[in-house]
Amino acid sequence: MTAPLTRPRANPRVTREDIEMETTQADRPALAPDAPPAPEAPSPTIFEVVVIGGGPAGATAAHDLAQAGRSVLLLDREGRIKPCGGAIPPQLMREFDIPESLLCAHIRSARMVSPSERRVDMPINGGFVGMVKRDVFDPWLRERAAAAGATRRVGTFQDLSREADGSLSIHYQPRTPDGEPVATVTVRAHCVIGADGANSLVARKGLPDVPRPQYVAAYHEIVAAPAAGHADYDPTRCDVYYQGLISPDFYGWIFPHGDSVSIGVGTAIPGFSLRQATNRLRAAAGLEQYQTLRREGAPIPMAPLPRWDDGRGLILAGDAAGVVAPASGEGIYYAMASGRFAAQAADEFCRTGDARALGLARKRFMKAHGRVFRILGLLQRFWYSSDRRRERFVSMCRDPDVQRLTWEAYMNKRLVRSSPLAHLRILMKDVAHLLGIIRA
Repeated sequence: MTAPLTRPRANPRVTREDIEMETTQADRPALAPDAPPAPEAPSPTIFEVVVIGGGPAGATAAHDLAQAGRSVLLLDREGRIKPCGGAIPPQLMREFDIPESLLCAHIRSARMVSPSERRVDMPINGGFVGMVKRDVFDPWLRERAAAAGATRRVGTFQDLSREADGSLSIHYQPRTPDGEPVATVTVRAHCVIGADGANSLVARKGLPDVPRPQYVAAYHEIVAAPAAGHADYDPTRCDVYYQGLISPDFYGWIFPHGDSVSIGVGTAIPGFSLRQATNRLRAAAGLEQYQTLRREGAPIPMAPLPRWDDGRGLILAGDAAGVVAPASGEGIYYAMASGRFAAQAADEFCRTGDARALGLARKRFMKAHGRVFRILGLLQRFWYSSDRRRERFVSMCRDPDVQRLTWEAYMNKRLVRSSPLAHLRILMKDVAHLLGIIRA
């Protein structure tokens, strides 16, 4: 759990081009900017911290720093929605004070679908997983940061440079309310937090020696939700397809969003057609006839970067730092947690001038969540590697111990250590599945 700030071998990688082939500009409708900030001042401005990127990681960092009394600029492009299932667990809502009014759906079960079409339902007994629409959730987070005292500006980050006094100059291009670019503006900061996504330009400019992680390409279509009575659609259930035709190394999803549905797939295999796979998924679920509202695609990192800071005044957070959970692809909670840790590190750096404080963001994140990431990475590499193994994986999900421990860990963002006998039973069943003693 993260607390708010208080004061005193190489695999083939999916490229940006792989994803852009799936998502054309016509598929990305222009969005009305959320509460556009005041017109840009012409002269450079000095801030203690500049946060680049206004998604969950950046908006959380800006909010926490503003609450801590730091002068902070939140710079965001706006107008783009990340492809995202939108699931947020109860722990996120508690930890980051997210009101239930932001939820577009309450999920009370998950259905796993195997290569043989076996369906295994996993009910959430006595609880729910919240679903959010990113075109609503992200602007709300930015507005909350501004209400806490952060300065907001709309623009596209272009470059970083370091001044003689050690401060950083951030060069960006603002845009008019109509979306037209204007002359480049420069601001200065003691510290910069780069939260500008998986293709982070901040990381490429400021940490060029840090290797980028392997990516999964994610693509989804937002579809009008079926009317009540659709034979196999439940607005309180998430469906997850573990089938090689849908994804050879990840999964496909159908996640309800109230009046719409997110239907998508992910893969790290170059050349695999995400759009064709999504068409197959929609046909399998009987949702091909419903209106497609928009299409979106983006890379999703599958491992935290080995270093998040430059030791001089720059820190990464969110997808830029690689904090998306393997196997599940969950990113919102981990993005917000990394944003909070980055804010804490930036605050300490501003207070002490000790650049070693910057390394605390990654250190604290990995202490809290590194073990989960390692376990999920092993799970993905083994169970998602063939349809035979995917069949056994879905079969294991029938087990009550697996279901209970999975939901407890997901909902509360911690590994469950209080049930050693349940863990032993699961281990024995895993071994039996691997040896073929138990039939899938």
